[in-house]
Amino acid sequence: MTIGYRTAVAADVAEIHMLLQQMAAEVGRRIAGTEQALRQHGFGPEPRFRAVLAENEGQCIGLALVFPEYSSWRGTTGLYVQDLYVKPAARGRGVASALIGAALVCCQDWEPSYVTLMVDQDNISAQGWYARQGFTLRERGDLLILDGAVLARFARKDTA
Repeated sequence: MTIGYRTAVAADVAEIHMLLQQMAAEVGRRIAGTEQALRQHGFGPEPRFRAVLAENEGQCIGLALVFPEYSSWRGTTGLYVQDLYVKPAARGRGVASALIGAALVCCQDWEPSYVTLMVDQDNISAQGWYARQGFTLRERGDLLILDGAVLARFARKDTA
């Protein structure tokens, strides 16, 4: 199996969307994002993310969707892996770790000195894989999210 890695372009949006849908379906979930949203946020005038694709014989077999982050505690920039997915038939061949490496190369201009990601608490096999790759749990922290009506309420508050 000869696998190539490349930075995604706007023409890849349908393929990216399909891979994201497959990833969500594997854990019994659905994504709310659309092809239009991917195109707008990843390939518009001010891209918010980049994607790297893994391909074998012209077929897309994996995806890493990433964006830059900054850590004031570390005093440096990092790479956040939002989505990492490899089709089941291609697993066990080093594709996922190569996708992370290809994303680091693709995003050199962001000067990442670390990589962060989130893993589902129920995905024990993924947790084990990340641990074998050298990922460690962040000390004394957990991710909190503010969205929906509560976010709107915060946005309306006077910040003066």
